[in-house]
Amino acid sequence: MPRADVSQMPFAKLYPLLVGKAEKKGRSREEVDQVTAWLTGYTVEEIARLERSQISYGDFFREAPAMNPNRTLITGKVCGIRVEEIEDPLMREFRYLDKLVDELAKGRAMERILRK
Repeated sequence: MPRADVSQMPFAKLYPLLVGKAEKKGRSREEVDQVTAWLTGYTVEEIARLERSQISYGDFFREAPAMNPNRTLITGKVCGIRVEEIEDPLMREFRYLDKLVDELAKGRAMERILRK
């Protein structure tokens, strides 16, 4: 069975999975929205609107208003792969968000997550 292209999957299907991952560990949707907004430049309201739209996960990142320049400070492994070594730029953006949500779920302080 071929692997699904994550970039073509609906943002509305994937984002709730990230929120759920954080909520299972006692974090909130608001915190997931905050790290997503920090990474992409979308407002919380825009994220909510896009979650109700038909936008793909890839287009969510390709159309991001202002990817945070400090995202390159995000390092470490997600699914056994070091995010800083991912060659495909779009996949690296996906994994940056995964890593931020992982850090949230692990109880890290928001200041550290947002690389302040």
